[in-house]
Amino acid sequence: MAISSLSRLMETLRHSALGLNHVCSDMAPKRKIIASIAVSADGFIARPDGAFDWLDRPRPKDNYGMDVFYKSIDTILWGRKTCDMALEFQKKGTAPGFDTSVKNYVFTRTPPPSPPPAGVEFVNEPIKAFATSLRAKKGKDIWMMGGAGIIASFLDEGEIDEFIISVVPVFIGEGIPLIAPRHRTVPLNLLNCTKFPDGVVKLHYAVRN
Repeated sequence: MAISSLSRLMETLRHSALGLNHVCSDMAPKRKIIASIAVSADGFIARPDGAFDWLDRPRPKDNYGMDVFYKSIDTILWGRKTCDMALEFQKKGTAPGFDTSVKNYVFTRTPPPSPPPAGVEFVNEPIKAFATSLRAKKGKDIWMMGGAGIIASFLDEGEIDEFIISVVPVFIGEGIPLIAPRHRTVPLNLLNCTKFPDGVVKLHYAVRN
């Protein structure tokens, strides 16, 4: 696992929180669950051991639009493996803690650590019921952080509205796929496509439920 990559991610989460204090309008649209994630050109989000050293690259001024996106959310959904990875690097002092200005939910089938990390709530309940309850609460959009297992589970329950996939121009040969493999056919509508000077391409899709 590339320490600097995870540290950059956690720093982005913390520093981008400056815009989270805007008050939502009473007429705000339904909260969307958006999976926003970087993938290699051959479709992997990490190497087989979870490393994403291939993401170490100079970032443009707007951080590939991530700073703007972060201001549009106030909740993050984590899989347990991704959360544990972040906690391990926090223990080593190589990554900051979770951003407590947003709500962090971690889905788990095993007992959570005690005490839980600040700003983190562990969840073990049916996805459909959880998502329905979460969408009913007033707030901004919801970031599906991943990984592949939780993305697959929410997608198969019809609870992901959009994907923002940043394709990094590198092949890594093998690794963890964007979505855990299962039998499915999910049509998408392309909302936007952005090309960056370094060759990264951001694809923004709506899920056609």
